[in-house]
Amino acid sequence: MSSSTKLLTLKTCDGKEFVLDESIAVRSQTIKNMVEDDCVSNVIPLPNVHSKTMTKVIEYWKKHSEEDVSKDMLLEFDKAFVKVHHSILHALILAANFLNNKEILDIMCQEVANRIKGSPQEIRKEFDIKNDITSEEEEAIRKENAWAFE
Repeated sequence: MSSSTKLLTLKTCDGKEFVLDESIAVRSQTIKNMVEDDCVSNVIPLPNVHSKTMTKVIEYWKKHSEEDVSKDMLLEFDKAFVKVHHSILHALILAANFLNNKEILDIMCQEVANRIKGSPQEIRKEFDIKNDITSEEEEAIRKENAWAFE
């Protein structure tokens, strides 16, 4: 590593610290703004991001910062990156939103959109949602909104 490389330390809500090259960390618009406004001290606190989530975010940033990676390799990486449990997907969306990282936010939201294209039963199963209406209530809703089921 050259001496001109500036390192930033990011500290997650659970106290874990990640030391990153500034050129990678500024993929986050939030961090980039802090650096440009000279608001950063030795450690940048990330109160809304857990270390497990930050590990995934950094994995994404590093892969997308590599210079010798083809577009096809990045597409394959992204496809694999989004294939996570819905709780991790949710955490990544919240982290990307807090970090103001449009790239991650876009691919995560697209993944959620892809996952909610099924029937209500399939969506409930995918997101561990308990069906809280009775079959009678469901039938009444179907009758009231028959146009939606044509």
